[in-house]
Amino acid sequence: MATTPSSDRRRTADEVNEEIRALWLRAGGRLRPDERLVYERLVTEWAEADASPTHAA
Repeated sequence: MATTPSSDRRRTADEVNEEIRALWLRAGGRLRPDERLVYERLVTEWAEADASPTHAA
């Protein structure tokens, strides 16, 4: 199942993106409602990580 980011370390956009890809692969391209909620949380986390000023280019 999806991991929860540690409060002392934010994950990078690449790390979150890898989890998003794994979710889609496990789901076979069709997300159930519970998986959709996980996906939405991950996309939000990814967007925040990508916009973070500490994001390495």
